[in-house]
Amino acid sequence: MPEYRAPMPMLWWAKRRSYLVFMLRELSSVFVAWSVVYLAVGVWAVGGGNYQQFLDFSANPVVVVLNVVTLCFLLLHTITWLGLAPHAIVIHLRGRRVPERTVLAGHYVAWLVVSAIIAWVVLA
Repeated sequence: MPEYRAPMPMLWWAKRRSYLVFMLRELSSVFVAWSVVYLAVGVWAVGGGNYQQFLDFSANPVVVVLNVVTLCFLLLHTITWLGLAPHAIVIHLRGRRVPERTVLAGHYVAWLVVSAIIAWVVLA
């Protein structure tokens, strides 16, 4: 006789915030892949002399919306990744453990500094 399995609703993961964030983080990997492909195509276009075609493609409203959604998912991916850092990195200083908030703050400061340097290089 087969074992009974209770039916599972399709959106079971949307009922708890922790499950929802987990599923959105997993989905964000698709958008991370898109951003890598988009950046690679942009670099290839610059090197191959097709930059104007790339700009025309990038100006398409569908691509603009996709890139805005991608930005949101990249931010979610980054924030959740940095949120895991204090659990993965245990730092001891003078025999005492550095507080998780300090490790997390250090990661956010590093993210801000690297972002500012990249913005300065790109915009200068």
